[in-house]
Parts: sequence; C-alpha cells; structure tokens
Amino acid sequence: MDEEPTPLDFLKAVYLNEGLPLTVRMRAATEAAPYMHAKLGAMAITSMSSNDFAAALDRAIARSGKAPLLIEARAEPVDADAS
Repeated sequence: MDEEPTPLDFLKAVYLNEGLPLTVRMRAATEAAPYMHAKLGAMAITSMSSNDFAAALDRAIARSGKAPLLIEARAEPVDADAS
C-alpha cells in the first residue's frame, strides 16, 4: 500500500509546480521552509546566581554613566458605568 503524502510533501509539490502562479508557489515555499531548514539561534549559559547578575547589571549601569530609562505611566481610572 502506498504511503499517504505528508503536508510537507504537498507543499513541496506546490512550490515545485511551475504551472501554478508564482505567488502561490512562494507562499508554499515560505510555509515549508521552517520544516526544511534549521533555525539558527544563540544561547548563553552562565553560572551566576540572580544576586550576582543584579550586581553585574548595577556595575554595567554605573559604567555607562547614564541612568536607566524608566517607563513613567499612571493607571487611568476605569468608569464602571461607561460600559
């Protein structure tokens, strides 16, 4: 018995079909790409405790000579009767 094609097989058949409009083929290729190519990423692993990280962050802020930017916002009161 023949195996049923997978959704990825279907997408490949669509983007390889030169008889279809380019926009359709491009969409199929875009959808298939994440399943065919590895996504590159980077990760840092450290043995710092959270207190060490906070101290290192404080030292970096001090070295920069600038105060960290803060979001200054106040909550607006909600009128319960307005709904």
